[in-house]
Amino acid sequence: MKAGFHAEHWLDVAGHPAGGCTYGVGFAISWQNGPLGRGGLRREPNGAFVEDVIAAVIDRLLFYQGSDFACEANEQAIAALRRAAIVLDERTTEREERGVEGTHQR
Repeated sequence: MKAGFHAEHWLDVAGHPAGGCTYGVGFAISWQNGPLGRGGLRREPNGAFVEDVIAAVIDRLLFYQGSDFACEANEQAIAALRRAAIVLDERTTEREERGVEGTHQR
């Protein structure tokens, strides 16, 4: 599989994942830099989340499925991406339940 993109992934001073960027022909992603925080300290996002990029790819494949390019391979890719989105949502829910979502706590 051809990569076709360049990625930079950054760490903060504590070694936690921070922002970064991924880009290639026709796209550029600036990743969320730092946690959003909790409660009254919560801040607005400053970059993309993996979940949003997955949703955008699903949207594009669904567009193909409504065209002459509909095919089983697209359906399988959509199903796999939806499963990935579900797993990431379950992770977020579990972190919310433990009160650590929006932080670097594990």
